[in-house]
Amino acid sequence: MLSAEIESAQRLVRTDAYQMSIGEIVSMYAQKELIIDPEFQRLFRWDIGQKSKLIESLLLGIPIPSIFVFEKDNGTWELIDGLQRISTILEFMGQLHSKDKGLHSPSILEATKYLPSLHNAVWERSENIPDISLDAQQPLDKTQQLTIRRGRLGVEILKRPSDDQTKYDLFQRLNAGGTEANAQELRNCIMLMVNDNYFRAVKRAADQPSFRRVTSVTEEQVERQRHVEMAVRFLVHTCVPYDGKLDVEEYIDEGIVSLAQTGNFTAAEDVISRTFTLLDDIAGENALRRFQNSTHSGKVGLVALEGIAVGVAKNLDAILALGPQDSKTFVKHKAESFWSQPQIVGFTSPGLRGTIRIQRTVPFGEVWFRP
Repeated sequence: MLSAEIESAQRLVRTDAYQMSIGEIVSMYAQKELIIDPEFQRLFRWDIGQKSKLIESLLLGIPIPSIFVFEKDNGTWELIDGLQRISTILEFMGQLHSKDKGLHSPSILEATKYLPSLHNAVWERSENIPDISLDAQQPLDKTQQLTIRRGRLGVEILKRPSDDQTKYDLFQRLNAGGTEANAQELRNCIMLMVNDNYFRAVKRAADQPSFRRVTSVTEEQVERQRHVEMAVRFLVHTCVPYDGKLDVEEYIDEGIVSLAQTGNFTAAEDVISRTFTLLDDIAGENALRRFQNSTHSGKVGLVALEGIAVGVAKNLDAILALGPQDSKTFVKHKAESFWSQPQIVGFTSPGLRGTIRIQRTVPFGEVWFRP
């Protein structure tokens, strides 16, 4: 069985490998033969110290890791690993495009351990570099520029016969190690790969005041995409049945890919908006907090998201059919009494695996909030 699975999976992945110069890669990007989604650049952030160390490595001839690209149907390459390395080089050269199709301001470096003279180093002097005068900028000479252009790195190519799911899996596995991006930031990138309109619809819904209020996310959590993570988990639990086999995180990953592939972003935004507007109306920031002794307390956790928010969503049309006031009264009563049900103990036991929890919380909530 395992041998057959290995053989089948291996057929999904066809790769090739090249050694290319930095100059060739920059030229491919300029000719739109190498594609970097601009929104990825916002999700993966290197500070100036990390950027300076990369340029230092190129100047010293220190090898840098291979990049991975996906060969699209039209023959162009889509970068799926190596984003910050390539973006850093392009930005330093003043060649990196921003989301609005303009160019990012060229970067200016800081001193490194082996090359302290990289302080204020630039590819070439530019008035588009903020906060530093032209006189203070230290441009590389032609020899140093050629050293960078002639620097080589490996390019691993995932060939066209590989399916889209393989591309998403490879992207996530490659980027999950050694990067500061968290799981949801990686999911955001995968959603962008699959369907950028779907990603933007989910993010719009997660950015709504009612959603952020009910989920009680802080500004720091928003920066790390916690609100989008909550929206994604809510959508997957609401729309994608769980068979109990996959790890929860893999289930969320595969679920959001399948939803994005269907492309129904209007429905996704609508169910988030209507469900969390209703929850916001009944209790605001307390809607998903534990209710005991006539008061709300504690943090908003996954049990509440899966049991209450998803339970409401799965019955939303029937609940709203009760009428404006009766629907609010019904949800308020059921949300508060949810916490006193004996089944709740089985949702919050110490050491309970997520795979077991979601097989309890989601079905219970669906029944509990049925009018």
